[in-house]
Amino acid sequence: MMMISSGTAFRTLRLAPSFFKPPTLQTLTRTLSRHRHGPLRGSPLLPSLLRAVSSPALQSSSPAVEEDKVVAKPQWKAAIDFKWIRENKDLVAANIRNRNSSADLELVLELYEKYLALQKEVERLRAERNSVANKMKGKLEPSVRQALVEEGKNLKEGLVALEEDLVQLTDRLQQEAQSIPNISHPDVPIGGEESSAVKKMVGSRPEFSFTTRDHLQIGKDLDLFDFDAASEVSGSKFYYLKNEAVLLEMGLVNWALSEATKRGFTPLTTPEIVRSSVVEKCGFQPRGQNTQVYSIEDTDQCLIGTAEIPVGGIHMDSILPDSALPLKYVAFSHCFRTEAGAAGTATRGLYRVHQFSKVEMFIFCRPENSNMYHEELIQIEEDLFTSLGLHFKTLDMATGDLGAPAYRKFDVEAWMPGLGRFGEISSASNCTDYQSRRLGIRFRPSSLDTSPTNLKKGKGGNSSAPTQFVHTLNATACAVPRMIVCLLENFQQEDGSVVIPEPLRPFMGGLQVISPKFK
Repeated sequence: MMMISSGTAFRTLRLAPSFFKPPTLQTLTRTLSRHRHGPLRGSPLLPSLLRAVSSPALQSSSPAVEEDKVVAKPQWKAAIDFKWIRENKDLVAANIRNRNSSADLELVLELYEKYLALQKEVERLRAERNSVANKMKGKLEPSVRQALVEEGKNLKEGLVALEEDLVQLTDRLQQEAQSIPNISHPDVPIGGEESSAVKKMVGSRPEFSFTTRDHLQIGKDLDLFDFDAASEVSGSKFYYLKNEAVLLEMGLVNWALSEATKRGFTPLTTPEIVRSSVVEKCGFQPRGQNTQVYSIEDTDQCLIGTAEIPVGGIHMDSILPDSALPLKYVAFSHCFRTEAGAAGTATRGLYRVHQFSKVEMFIFCRPENSNMYHEELIQIEEDLFTSLGLHFKTLDMATGDLGAPAYRKFDVEAWMPGLGRFGEISSASNCTDYQSRRLGIRFRPSSLDTSPTNLKKGKGGNSSAPTQFVHTLNATACAVPRMIVCLLENFQQEDGSVVIPEPLRPFMGGLQVISPKFK
């Protein structure tokens, strides 16, 4: 099934240095009317265009025609399949409702029809202008030549005006369509987060013969964190790791990288500052209200909230050879999130912070293989957490909890005794061609492609087969702070110590137990 590409709403973006007003009823009418007796005279499309811009729909409060509405010119364009959207209107509309999206499908389709009509008229005028130019090549009577000159001049003026309108209409169409979320997998539960379905339950809750402590108390007793000093230095939701907690972070990172590398993933470290446009193309809102993204003032750059963003952009505007797929990466990075609106006891300590370390898996693959690789990613996550002895459940997340890029998303929630509940520690998403259509990442199918892997931009082997957009997937191998929460709370001992799970010990210099320093 062909997937549509869509994206993040741009109504609140303030990145562009210049702005334009979208064509309104008055401006479009003036543009078309001045050609009633000029180059558009006799056009069969003129009456319908005039009817279109004076229709009751356009005179309503629709944002498409608000006289004073100013929108930012898009800095990039996605390869959106508008024809597919139009042909599958009911499916797209239901998906928008199920995801609680604010996308305006009716407006997108209305703008698309206007775009097609205006484009057709522009093409007609171009053809007529070329015809006049060809007539002037021969030997002509002066009066005939002068008439052709006047006709050509009128055609040029009319064409310039309509081409300007077409550019503005195209920009508006692109902006509105980018707010349409990806189509959901047919098996995704419909509803809010509470409708998510449990796919697997692993292990059982640990039993303690003593009063358990949460990770904040454990960290204080073992001298592992300092939130107070970090608050003075950086603000709330920042922290210092100390002593064995530093070894635990490094051990978790190296353990996760090692396990993913064994499974064929290429390790990466990534830039942690990226262009705002790359953040947008991956489906995040760097300048929207309640954004989770830190933007750098007076620049077009942002701090990353996940390595998914720079890894997704590594092959931006490229044609990959078929023989290179799948491309599997495992990336270590620091991540930065505003956590706007986050509050309450469930977000205390390390559970929800502004800066943290994370190991992220990412796959570029052929479209027909993305469901298979999605299952592979969640299996890797489950294997990793099982090996540590955690009690967790895997959830098939409902439509209301899917981000715009995700076709399907599985979350892993681990039992956290200190919180007395399950907490999310990982997720795995299949984004199909949502991101690749925006990032411009394609591949050229070829069963005969034996050329060396060439990942340079614009290169993709010698096949003459038409290119296709790759599918992208991402999954968390290890989000360090929440893993520390799990390990401290699940493996605490009555004497105040914490046992280190065996798989991590080789990555922590053989350390087996974090013991109290003072008695």
